[in-house]
Amino acid sequence: MSLSVLHVTQPTIGGVGGQVLALASDQVRRGFEVGLVCPSEGELAARASAAGVHHIPWRASRSPGPASAAETVELRRILDQAAHDVVHLHSSKAGLAGRLVLHGRRPTLFQPHAWSFEAVGGLVGKAAVAWERMSARWAHVIVCVSEGERRRGEEAGIKARFRIIRNGVDLDAYPEASADDRPRARERLGRAPGEPLAVCVGRLARAKGQDVLVRAWPAVRERVPDASLVLVGAGPDAPGLRRLAGPGVEFAGERNDVLDWLAAADVVVQPSRWEAMSLSLLEAMARGRCVVVTDVPGAPETLADIDGAVVPVEAPGPLATGIADRLLDPVRAAAEGRENRRRVEQFDLHRMTDAFADVYGKLLEERPPR
Repeated sequence: MSLSVLHVTQPTIGGVGGQVLALASDQVRRGFEVGLVCPSEGELAARASAAGVHHIPWRASRSPGPASAAETVELRRILDQAAHDVVHLHSSKAGLAGRLVLHGRRPTLFQPHAWSFEAVGGLVGKAAVAWERMSARWAHVIVCVSEGERRRGEEAGIKARFRIIRNGVDLDAYPEASADDRPRARERLGRAPGEPLAVCVGRLARAKGQDVLVRAWPAVRERVPDASLVLVGAGPDAPGLRRLAGPGVEFAGERNDVLDWLAAADVVVQPSRWEAMSLSLLEAMARGRCVVVTDVPGAPETLADIDGAVVPVEAPGPLATGIADRLLDPVRAAAEGRENRRRVEQFDLHRMTDAFADVYGKLLEERPPR
C-alpha cells in the first residue's frame, strides 16, 4: 500500500508526542509519505524529521483560548497546501481546529487521546460535550485507545464510527527487568539496596493526580516508615506538589533514565484523574513491575482481576493501602510484576501500527472517486 498521511498534533511531549512519533516513524519505514504538523518546541519535530517525516510548524498553545481562532486560520492555510490522502488529528486542539477546517472533505481520522470534556466541568464541560457531539460527523473514524475511552464517548452522546486501537509499547525498548537489574539500577540512581521504593512517572499536572498520591503518602509511611516515593517528571503543578509533600517524597524532575527508575521500583503508582490508556502504565508492566493505578479508562482492561491494583479515583486511603500492601510483600509484588509482563505482550507496538495502517487503507478504499 502506498499512501500519504498527515499527522496534526499540538502536544509534542508525553504520551501523545511519543505515540505520534512511533506512528510516523513506522509509516516512513512502510514507504508512506508522512507529514507532521506540530509546534517546533520540544523534541517531537526534530526526532520526526530525523526519521524522514516532513515537519510543518504550527504555532498552537496547549489550551483553548483567545488564540484558538488564529491557530485555526493558520492550520487552514497549512491543510489547504497539503494534499495528503489521510489526515490524522491527535488530541483536542488538533481535533478542534482540524475538524473545523476540513469538515470531512478529506479522509479524516480523529484520535482524542482522552476526551476534551474529561478535564473541565460546569458550563465549559457542557460546551465541550456539545462540541464533540457535533463535530463527530466531520471525522470518518474516531479511534479510541481503550474500550473505556469509547464507552465514555458513547455515554456523553457522541455518535461516531468508532474503532478501538489500543496503545502499544515497544517491548524491545522496555525489556523485562531481571532480578539483577534492580540492584544495578539502584546503584546508578544512588538508592539504597533495601529501600522500599515507590515510583510515579508522569507530567506533574492535575490530570495525573500526583497531589492525591502525595496526600496518601503519610498513610503509607505509617505502615512502611522507611518507604520513599519518587516523582519522575516535570510540569506546571511542581511548585504546589513540593509545598504539599512531606517526609519520604522526592522529586527527580525530567529524566532520560526512566528505564532505571522502573527497574529500581518495588511498585509503580499512577494516580491519574483521567486517561485514555496510559503509556506509563504499559511501560511499567513491560519492565515487569507491579502497579497500583486508578480506575480510569485502560486500567481495568489490563488489571481488573489483580486484587487491589485498581483503586478509585481521588481516593487517598485505598491508594495508600494498595501501595503499602505491595511494599510489605515483595513476593506478591514480584509475582504481579511477572504477570504484568505477560499481559502487556498483547499491547505490542507493532500490533498498534499495523492496525492504523489497516484503518488508513480502509478509508482510502471508501473514498469516492475524484
